[in-house]
Amino acid sequence: MQPMAGQDLLHTQPRPMHWLATATALSAVVAAASFVQPPDATATTSHDVRAGRSAAAPDPARVSFPVNCGPNRLDVVRKVPGDLDGDGTAETVAVVRCHSETGTPPSGVYVLARPTDGKAAPRIVATLLAPARQLSVQKLTVGNGVISAGLLGYSTLDVPRCCPDVHRDVKWQWKGGKFVQSELPAAMGTQRA
Repeated sequence: MQPMAGQDLLHTQPRPMHWLATATALSAVVAAASFVQPPDATATTSHDVRAGRSAAAPDPARVSFPVNCGPNRLDVVRKVPGDLDGDGTAETVAVVRCHSETGTPPSGVYVLARPTDGKAAPRIVATLLAPARQLSVQKLTVGNGVISAGLLGYSTLDVPRCCPDVHRDVKWQWKGGKFVQSELPAAMGTQRA
């Protein structure tokens, strides 16, 4: 059926009000979709998405550390996240030691990075302090790419393992593609290990 001469073609030509109604409806659909997310959705930064990385720091509970505790379990006594190499991704500094009801077992300090395969365990990328050095970590901080630690040790083999008599403060910083250790000035009345 053809319109007669002089009849208004209201329904065959779009008007501004039609476009406004369509745009409003489309905006409502897009806004509603932004509130519906899959249950396992997580936030990442654009840098993390480009690099295929998650924003969360590596979890030391998933790592097999190179420490032999014999029949005792290995304890993660501290874990501190931070971007240590300036790549925009958080690493984790983990302090571990063998479980003991008495004494002060030696600590190991490790830097963990995200795995290249998202489902694999985090990687140990640096050993800052091996348990074989017979030192224990008293305190640990991470800030501005610097790892600082207070270490306790023993001046001789005759000192009981419960009572370390040597204290020293050290720091590690990422320089030239590796962690470089430096010792902080000694406080009055402490011995150097």
